[in-house]
Amino acid sequence: MTEFSQRPTVSVIMPVRNEEKFIAGSLEAIYQQTYPHDKIEVILADGMSEDKTLSVIEEFRMRIKTLRIMVIPNHGKIAPIALNLAIRKATGEVIVRMDAHAEYPSDYIELLVGGLYEYEADNVGGIFLSSAYDGSTKSKAIAFAVAHPVGVGNSFHRIGSIVSKEVDTVPYGCFRRSVFEQIGLFDEELIRNQDDEFNGRMKKAGMKIVIIPEVKIKYYVRDSFRKLFKMFFQYGLFKPLVVKKLNLLPSWRQLIPVLFVLFLIFGVVGSFFNFSWFIVFAGVLFLYLILLSITAFSSVLMGEHQMFFPVIWSFNVIHLSYGLGYLKGLWAIVCGNKSAFKIDSPNR
Repeated sequence: MTEFSQRPTVSVIMPVRNEEKFIAGSLEAIYQQTYPHDKIEVILADGMSEDKTLSVIEEFRMRIKTLRIMVIPNHGKIAPIALNLAIRKATGEVIVRMDAHAEYPSDYIELLVGGLYEYEADNVGGIFLSSAYDGSTKSKAIAFAVAHPVGVGNSFHRIGSIVSKEVDTVPYGCFRRSVFEQIGLFDEELIRNQDDEFNGRMKKAGMKIVIIPEVKIKYYVRDSFRKLFKMFFQYGLFKPLVVKKLNLLPSWRQLIPVLFVLFLIFGVVGSFFNFSWFIVFAGVLFLYLILLSITAFSSVLMGEHQMFFPVIWSFNVIHLSYGLGYLKGLWAIVCGNKSAFKIDSPNR
């Protein structure tokens, strides 16, 4: 990254709720940043944690005096409300969103702020390095699936990119303060996908979003298939609402899991009445499993032979949960059922 003569002040904002296992590591990562501490303020929006999160934060504040840390209550408990509360409190010229479930390199803020200047961007972000929650085969398989195009399509922040490029969205984000002054804050109706909607508004306003592959974020994936299903179901559920709010057409990446689920439903029903349809249905399913098997075999080549079947199952969970969630979201919009989007706070 190119150097810049005058370093802007930075507000790091982070939603937290029941993060006693992770918050100390996150604060330590901020403390280890190469960016000058006198230019950084940290704002934690706590969603009424019921564990020792606040105690851990206070212990860190007492131990580390060079880092300005502010804790504000988030009675709404959900991420978009937390982000908006923190942004309103922020005084920095640049606002960097971070998450407690990730690990960051020591030059994370330095590279992102530099990227804003170098690429004349309005929002920049890095690439996820999906990591197993623990050493279990299941967790490794989930990490493999959520970082593969078969699992998540062409999401560059998940599958990676060789060069910096302009994209539709980035993880977390490093924003010029003027972005929020120009297009407003995060949509608090979106318990999930609020970053997609916000970045969509940025693009519609002619703003520039750049992904920087040198910036790598180690992100810990869900540690069970149940949690993986819940997460992608919620992503699917809120995606039609995002599309509606932005007045856009859905992308092919969004529609493929939906069409797959519809194919399964009509395929099963149709097979009871038409043998020819059963042959077609079985043939397509066979090709689908062949694709998943070939992809899963690459994990075997990496020396993880026990991951073969868990990887296949991870792909299945991602595709089915997202497709089902999307269909529910579409149906809720058609029926005007806003209560379908009132889900519990999406913690792990």
